[in-house]
Amino acid sequence: MNGFSYVYSLQSKEHPGRFYVGLTGDLAARLAKHNAGEVAHTAKFRPWEIKTAVAFRDRTRAVAFEAYLKSPSGRAFAKKRL
Repeated sequence: MNGFSYVYSLQSKEHPGRFYVGLTGDLAARLAKHNAGEVAHTAKFRPWEIKTAVAFRDRTRAVAFEAYLKSPSGRAFAKKRL
């Protein structure tokens, strides 16, 4: 592991209006789990592709950014800027 925490945004390839925001230490492995149907919240809208990923050295900041992106103002920010 490289010591980073990643906050990522996925977009469904077949349902382009569907997005998912998450946090992981291993981006490639987490994407594989989403696309294998192993994540209940994303299984229905597979396959997924990474739209945005932001690396943080500080996990606390990553958790806070993920929470922000899941808030109403964070969703608006992500839609406009990410």
